[in-house]
Amino acid sequence: MDLKRQQIESFTVSGLRVRTTNDAEHKPESAKIGPMWGSFFSKGLADEIPGKQSGSPVYGVYSNYESDASGRFDVTAGVAVSQPPAGFESVAIDGGDYLVFEAQGAMPDAVISTWGTVWSFFEANPQIKRRFATDFEAYTGPESVSVYIGVH
Repeated sequence: MDLKRQQIESFTVSGLRVRTTNDAEHKPESAKIGPMWGSFFSKGLADEIPGKQSGSPVYGVYSNYESDASGRFDVTAGVAVSQPPAGFESVAIDGGDYLVFEAQGAMPDAVISTWGTVWSFFEANPQIKRRFATDFEAYTGPESVSVYIGVH
């Protein structure tokens, strides 16, 4: 795995938001992330959100962590905006250091597999600490995603 560390400047993403847990997402009857993405794409929100920054990829942002990977957290599907628009949920991505995990392949399988790689990486490298502030997925193509994990 070709892993890189990148400094990110703060930016804002607006779109749809759900609150969930990793346990809930493993059961079809309680999963919220997939249905949220379905709504996001079926409504064409990637092109409809006011104030979208030119060239913004679609983002999946993980924020408002209750604790760690086992607690509740928010997920926002959206685009980068110059100003948070009315009628949409907005989240500010924290500036700072991020580890970037890149993946290619059919979605959502490629991104799900990449999250497995993220969890394995941090289990195997306990000296590297996650911030659990904001993490995000940047969908850079139909079969291309980069997962950014905030670290200390």
